[in-house]
Amino acid sequence: MDRFVIIVAGGSGLRMGTEIPKQFLPIAGKPILLRTIDAFRNAVDGIKIIVCLPATHFDYWNKCCKEYGFNADGITIVEGGKTRFHSVLNGLNTIKADGDALVGVHDGVRPFTSAEMINRLYDAAAKHKAVVPVVDSVDSVRILSQNGENSQIDRRMVKLVQTPQVFDLQLLKRSYGAGFIETFTDDASVVEYGGHKITLVEGCRENIKITTPMDLAIAEYMLGNR
Repeated sequence: MDRFVIIVAGGSGLRMGTEIPKQFLPIAGKPILLRTIDAFRNAVDGIKIIVCLPATHFDYWNKCCKEYGFNADGITIVEGGKTRFHSVLNGLNTIKADGDALVGVHDGVRPFTSAEMINRLYDAAAKHKAVVPVVDSVDSVRILSQNGENSQIDRRMVKLVQTPQVFDLQLLKRSYGAGFIETFTDDASVVEYGGHKITLVEGCRENIKITTPMDLAIAEYMLGNR
């Protein structure tokens, strides 16, 4: 069964306070996005990789590949859309697969996804067709009502969602083909809106999303202690 991954890398450097798009910031001497791509290359033999980037970042991509001697053979670069939904849709439209196939959708700034976790998710998707990695909340959780009041909820009933989210390819294509709704927050919400059940699979605490300077410092620490 063919396996694909769409890596969404449309971020800017605003929250980082840098002019460099966050996915191209180096950690331990290598850009985040290149580490993310290598995580999938090293985990799944023959996986087909699609990277969604803003058109304004294409030159930066080429520069990074040249500067770091990164082998971009077999990687499809796709122009991102105005939202994450539209970026993923653009990526899906490049996939021409006959028969059964699986596709993951992953944040370009999650470089620490382990090979074990990646393979576990794809294996689960082969059985359940729509799987999402989650971790428990370690913090207390409160919910706000529309009138501004708040109340505590049982944190055991709360799961924090990660990526890659992995799906049967045709299921994800049908779900995205139904069109965009503002309330979509991730790929699971798109598939769930179409009526398909989402299966939760254990994620990993180390699978952090690097979006702030604090995240970047934690990533440097993690690599320094590997």
